[in-house]
Amino acid sequence: MPKILYIEDDPNNRALVRRLLMAYDFDVEESDNAIDGIEMAKSYGPDLILMDISMPGMDGLTATTKIRQTAGISDITVIALTANAMEGDREMTLEAGCDGYISKPINVDTFIDEISGYL
Repeated sequence: MPKILYIEDDPNNRALVRRLLMAYDFDVEESDNAIDGIEMAKSYGPDLILMDISMPGMDGLTATTKIRQTAGISDITVIALTANAMEGDREMTLEAGCDGYISKPINVDTFIDEISGYL
């Protein structure tokens, strides 16, 4: 069963994504902030991290950069899952070290296929 860590400050977004992932037998852990999320990645060892970009405190771009610089978790696939859908946002997430980009609101009909493509 693939392990996914979802780092997202909005509880409604976390609930929706958790329900979708668990319906397809993914093992899901969540963090409501980037600092705790990085620590969770170290102990949980996820196969994939879904990273919100706009969070209070440490944003997802900074968190992804830190993940890429941290031994033991630097190779985990990180997917930006963000409402930042303006021109250039996708490129900015990739430059920060994200392996992919999914814009919100997510399409519940295609989300699992999108995620599975990164595993």
